[in-house]
Amino acid sequence: MERTTVFDIVIKLLNQRKFAELKLIMNEMNPADIASIFDEAEVKDIPVIFRLLPKELAAETFAYLDPEQQGQLIMAFSDKEIREVVDELFLDDTVDLIEEMPANVVSRILKNTDELTRRRINELLTYPDDSAGGLMTPEFVYLNRSMTVGEAFKKIRQVGVAKETIYTCYVTEARRLIGVVSLSDLITASDTTRVEDIMSENVISVGTKEDKEAVAAALAKYDLLALPVVDGENRIVGIVTIDDAIDVIQDENTEDIEKMAAIVPTDKPYFKTGILETFLKRIPWLLLLMVSATFTGMIITGFEDKLARYVVLTSFIPMLMDTGGNAGGQSSVTIIRGMSLGDIALKDVLRVIWKEMRVSVLCGVALAAVNFAKIMLIDRLLLGNQDVNAMVAVVVCLTILIAVFIAKLIGCTLPILAKAVGFDPAVMASPFITTIVDAISLFAYFMIAQWLLKI
Repeated sequence: MERTTVFDIVIKLLNQRKFAELKLIMNEMNPADIASIFDEAEVKDIPVIFRLLPKELAAETFAYLDPEQQGQLIMAFSDKEIREVVDELFLDDTVDLIEEMPANVVSRILKNTDELTRRRINELLTYPDDSAGGLMTPEFVYLNRSMTVGEAFKKIRQVGVAKETIYTCYVTEARRLIGVVSLSDLITASDTTRVEDIMSENVISVGTKEDKEAVAAALAKYDLLALPVVDGENRIVGIVTIDDAIDVIQDENTEDIEKMAAIVPTDKPYFKTGILETFLKRIPWLLLLMVSATFTGMIITGFEDKLARYVVLTSFIPMLMDTGGNAGGQSSVTIIRGMSLGDIALKDVLRVIWKEMRVSVLCGVALAAVNFAKIMLIDRLLLGNQDVNAMVAVVVCLTILIAVFIAKLIGCTLPILAKAVGFDPAVMASPFITTIVDAISLFAYFMIAQWLLKI
């Protein structure tokens, strides 16, 4: 049965209050799919649905819920239910939960955890949210180099069920990280083989203060399922797993897209963000861009008397502004994405400029040639606009060439300069660059027209 069909049936049973049938179906569902049911349920039904799930499945589902739903459940839980959920959660998920909850909810969670768990939670909370330490989990499997493979499997069976992953195990000596061994390496080796004989000493690791974006990039670059996090003395204190890295990449991509669209980033889903909050996230940049666009109006006003003598020039203004903005946007988005992937660094600024200059000339010439043919064949001959002549076409085409050149130059350099002075390059995306390019394109247009048309 397809997921969409199951989901529709579950919602129908929920609305009909047929909880016994609902329980049977949900017991066979994936925790992530079960979590999506809560989005459709009424607030009063959320604790009821959750209590239909077996303990382990309930805890797994809980980790997929958004903070608001988690808070509603905790406030509805008994102390026993809170302990059951927290005991089943991995420690990093518990820390994430605590960071999102109000003080009264946090106090209930901590009251129902044992002293060791509270101490480990407090240790993780000391790391910045955007660091490897804030992203890691201390629940990993570590082995001794002198162990045999048989002894290693025995330990994995004993502790593995409570660990984030068992597919990668870390070899330590006095807590210092000295090697790594995968589950596949252990499976293919004989039981009497020592761990030190099959472990890799070339371990990729990160420090606790490493930025979480860099951690996610390292996991992607080296195709790892988990990345060890070490302190200043190379002692392993935790690991970052690939699922956490995917969340980081998704969050950062969403933030970049919002910034590139001139929106103040938000960490809430679209339908979970109120109208007023959405308005407050969008209006600052709209106001800034509107005010900055007055420069365009000032340029047009400054050449108003000259436009009156060649009114036909006005009809080409929207096309010139759009072309320049689009050209600049292409370059800026390409550079911003390249920087986020690590393909472009600050030291590459001259190489980027040189490449974009050549691309801009090719694009500008192609656009100018097509536009010249369009003006002379369609505007003048087909539409019979006698105010359009070869000199007007030359003015427009020269402006296109200059506008595209300048737009691509600005589009490729502003994100790099923003990065150099500590700003997020995504801020220097299409809306911001378009405003700058519009003003420059119009000024160039009128200056060229004044020179060639003697107005």
